[in-house]
Amino acid sequence: MLRHALIAACAAAAVAAVPAQAREAYVGVHKHEVNTPFTLDIPEGGADIQFGVRWDRQAGLAFIGKPAPYVIGSINTQGDTSFAGAGLSWPLPIGKSLYVRPGLGMVVHTGPDLRFDPVTFRRTDLGSRVLFEPELAAGIHVSPRISVEASWTHISHARIFNRDQNPGIDMIGARVNLGF
Repeated sequence: MLRHALIAACAAAAVAAVPAQAREAYVGVHKHEVNTPFTLDIPEGGADIQFGVRWDRQAGLAFIGKPAPYVIGSINTQGDTSFAGAGLSWPLPIGKSLYVRPGLGMVVHTGPDLRFDPVTFRRTDLGSRVLFEPELAAGIHVSPRISVEASWTHISHARIFNRDQNPGIDMIGARVNLGF
């Protein structure tokens, strides 16, 4: 029940957060639980539907490079870990149409509070309900209002809450952005 409530709240927040000052909205599909050097294998899979809203770069945050705030939601298609949160991203142009967009946020997730690998007895839960959400995207503007991104999203607690346990989850996929 908590999982469904979190997902519904995430969707409502994303929809409610699209006032006139929003810069763009996005939706994407990502492979869930991709093996990378940042994660340990956990028993999750499927695809994630990611969605969110981004705002203009904030001049008031010039001391950290004028980031653009965002909200993000991610729903796992197999009922595994979903999440919702917010953060800051730094869109950096590379030439006329290309760009990279590093970002850093905080999310709340629906994964289990405690889970163990049945063979190794190693903990495979995420260790904390609140997690960091670094991400990196590379994109291209295909029109004045539409861009397409390849993106990587990671969620973990960075060993802050338990220095011996931090499996994390990586997601890799693509997003389509619609500018307002």
